[in-house]
Amino acid sequence: MYKIHTMNKISPVGLIHFDAAKYAIDAQLNDADAVILRSADMHGMALPETVLAVGRAGVGVNNIPLDELAEMGVPVFNTPGANANAVKELVIA
Repeated sequence: MYKIHTMNKISPVGLIHFDAAKYAIDAQLNDADAVILRSADMHGMALPETVLAVGRAGVGVNNIPLDELAEMGVPVFNTPGANANAVKELVIA
């Protein structure tokens, strides 16, 4: 079973897509296989060697230590365009 650490409040609507038989959403970072975050700052954190991937629910990755993760061979993913509808709604309002 893979352990996924969430650093921010990630919507349950998205988390239900992880099969509970294969993935456990975990509040502890110490032995996580993956990290999902929004705006939490990962700089200065002690990252466990178990981390295999980091996913950012947002566009930028300035809150993620890319150099450190690259040295560890950990890929970092983001979600460009995920907030496009919200931006359009704000402009129209």
